[in-house]
Amino acid sequence: MPNIRNIQLPDFPLLLAPMEDVSDPPFRAVCKANGADLMYTEFISSEGLIRAAAKSRQKLDVFDYERPIGIQLFGSDVETMGECAAISTEAGPDLIDINYGCPVKQVAMRGAGAALLRDIPKMVAMTAAVVKNTPLPVTVKTRLGWDNDTLNVEEVAERLQDVGIEALTVHGRTRVQLYKGEADWRLIAKIKENPRIKIPIFGNGDIDSPEKALEYKTRYGVDGVMIGRAAIGYPWIFREVKHYVTTGQKLAPPTLEERIAMCRMHFDKSLEWKGPKAGIFEMRRHYAHYFRGLEGAKQWRTRLVDAENGEQVYAILEEIAASDAVLVG
Repeated sequence: MPNIRNIQLPDFPLLLAPMEDVSDPPFRAVCKANGADLMYTEFISSEGLIRAAAKSRQKLDVFDYERPIGIQLFGSDVETMGECAAISTEAGPDLIDINYGCPVKQVAMRGAGAALLRDIPKMVAMTAAVVKNTPLPVTVKTRLGWDNDTLNVEEVAERLQDVGIEALTVHGRTRVQLYKGEADWRLIAKIKENPRIKIPIFGNGDIDSPEKALEYKTRYGVDGVMIGRAAIGYPWIFREVKHYVTTGQKLAPPTLEERIAMCRMHFDKSLEWKGPKAGIFEMRRHYAHYFRGLEGAKQWRTRLVDAENGEQVYAILEEIAASDAVLVG
């Protein structure tokens, strides 16, 4: 089993990717309910934590029902990242994860995220500082390299293992690719095949169906897969992958009743964590995903987005349940 120190994981664990403005506790709750084995917070700015910025501090919230859960950090300063590892440890996660993969301009141009792929010595020093400042397991998420001329993830894997990381997740794209094109898992497989590598290697990128998860497991030999965008509004992807990998059979897609129930659970958790105003506002981005393929989905989504309080949202969900709308996709 690809355990991470004392964190017990199944034979082929499914990880929920840390996604900015998505992977908050309400979203993690519905993914956990559907079989996610290991989850991470949204990535947290080390500079924001040092400044005690409210948004960064709130992202430290973790709950027992989420375990095992990792707090993911990003930053450009070695010393600051070490300090933030200690701060994050106090929040009580099961591990600390370092983001060396975020490709967005606002992060990379400040020397954080995927930018560290252009400065491997600094990446190694930063990782060592994080390991030194927490008793928890430290893991890393990164990419193949900055661009096709700097595909250095094999070197990265060895050097980061040498300074103490206990698992590595690799997204099969370069920073320059952003999220375009098809993810290339061949280098991920080479890391896994490297006899020097003893830590679990997880693959990320384009896992959007049970068939692809099993195909990539077989073809590339990874210890597990990380699922991101495919879980938005469809947390059932985790249970479907688990069932397919185990049995070779596809589960039936969720019924309308299941979609409504899961949307309501997500909404309840959002109100509980964010409060009525922010909780209602932040759920608005999820409705289109939950009801994708439903006849009349656009009008239902519009009404849900326009709802001003929880009572209105619950009433609209009841209307959807009572309607004769059917799922067509």
